[in-house]
Amino acid sequence: MTAIEFSETEKRAIVSRIQAYFEEELEQEIGQFDAQFLLDFFAGQIGPYFYNRGLYDAQTILGARMEDISEAILQLEKATESSR
Repeated sequence: MTAIEFSETEKRAIVSRIQAYFEEELEQEIGQFDAQFLLDFFAGQIGPYFYNRGLYDAQTILGARMEDISEAILQLEKATESSR
Protein backbone atom coordinates (compact mmCIF):
# COMPACT_ATOMS: atom_id res chain seq x y z
CA MET A 1 0.00 0.00 0.00
CA THR A 2 1.25 3.46 -0.81
CA ALA A 3 1.58 6.04 1.94
CA ILE A 4 -1.41 8.23 2.72
CA GLU A 5 -0.62 11.67 1.35
CA PHE A 6 -2.45 14.97 1.66
CA SER A 7 -2.28 18.09 -0.49
CA GLU A 8 -0.60 21.15 1.01
CA THR A 9 -4.02 22.72 1.55
CA GLU A 10 -5.24 19.62 3.38
CA LYS A 11 -2.06 19.50 5.50
CA ARG A 12 -2.47 23.12 6.54
CA ALA A 13 -6.10 22.52 7.49
CA ILE A 14 -5.31 19.36 9.47
CA VAL A 15 -2.33 20.93 11.24
CA SER A 16 -4.53 23.88 12.18
CA ARG A 17 -7.16 21.53 13.61
CA ILE A 18 -4.51 19.63 15.60
CA GLN A 19 -3.24 22.90 17.04
CA ALA A 20 -6.79 24.01 17.90
CA TYR A 21 -7.52 20.67 19.56
CA PHE A 22 -4.43 20.89 21.76
CA GLU A 23 -5.27 24.45 22.73
CA GLU A 24 -9.00 23.93 23.38
CA GLU A 25 -9.03 20.45 24.90
CA LEU A 26 -5.60 20.13 26.49
CA GLU A 27 -4.88 23.80 27.17
CA GLN A 28 -1.47 23.43 25.55
CA GLU A 29 0.04 25.22 22.63
CA ILE A 30 1.61 23.05 19.99
CA GLY A 31 3.77 24.47 17.24
CA GLN A 32 3.28 23.89 13.55
CA PHE A 33 6.30 21.56 13.37
CA ASP A 34 5.04 19.40 16.24
CA ALA A 35 1.51 19.31 14.80
CA GLN A 36 2.93 18.28 11.39
CA PHE A 37 5.00 15.57 13.09
CA LEU A 38 1.86 14.29 14.85
CA LEU A 39 -0.05 14.33 11.55
CA ASP A 40 2.71 12.32 9.87
CA PHE A 41 2.63 9.79 12.71
CA PHE A 42 -1.14 9.34 12.55
CA ALA A 43 -1.15 9.17 8.75
CA GLY A 44 1.59 6.54 8.73
CA GLN A 45 0.69 4.45 11.74
CA ILE A 46 -3.04 4.85 12.30
CA GLY A 47 -4.25 6.12 8.95
CA PRO A 48 -4.22 2.64 7.35
CA TYR A 49 -6.82 1.45 9.88
CA PHE A 50 -9.17 4.27 8.86
CA TYR A 51 -8.36 3.71 5.19
CA ASN A 52 -9.13 -0.01 5.44
CA ARG A 53 -12.37 0.66 7.32
CA GLY A 54 -13.41 2.97 4.48
CA LEU A 55 -12.64 0.23 1.96
CA TYR A 56 -14.65 -2.33 3.93
CA ASP A 57 -17.59 0.07 4.19
CA ALA A 58 -17.42 0.82 0.45
CA GLN A 59 -17.28 -2.91 -0.31
CA THR A 60 -20.38 -3.51 1.82
CA ILE A 61 -22.29 -0.74 0.05
CA LEU A 62 -21.16 -1.98 -3.36
CA GLY A 63 -22.26 -5.53 -2.49
CA ALA A 64 -25.71 -4.30 -1.47
CA ARG A 65 -26.04 -2.27 -4.68
CA MET A 66 -24.96 -5.24 -6.78
CA GLU A 67 -27.66 -7.33 -5.09
CA ASP A 68 -30.22 -4.65 -5.95
CA ILE A 69 -29.06 -4.62 -9.57
CA SER A 70 -29.23 -8.41 -9.78
CA GLU A 71 -32.79 -8.35 -8.45
CA ALA A 72 -33.76 -5.60 -10.90
CA ILE A 73 -32.32 -7.62 -13.79
CA LEU A 74 -34.27 -10.70 -12.70
CA GLN A 75 -37.46 -8.63 -12.63
CA LEU A 76 -36.86 -7.74 -16.29
CA GLU A 77 -36.62 -11.37 -17.28
CA LYS A 78 -39.35 -12.53 -19.68
CA ALA A 79 -41.08 -15.86 -19.15
CA THR A 80 -39.90 -18.63 -21.43
CA GLU A 81 -40.02 -22.40 -21.36
CA SER A 82 -36.59 -22.45 -19.78
CA SER A 83 -37.15 -19.67 -17.22
CA ARG A 84 -35.79 -20.22 -13.77
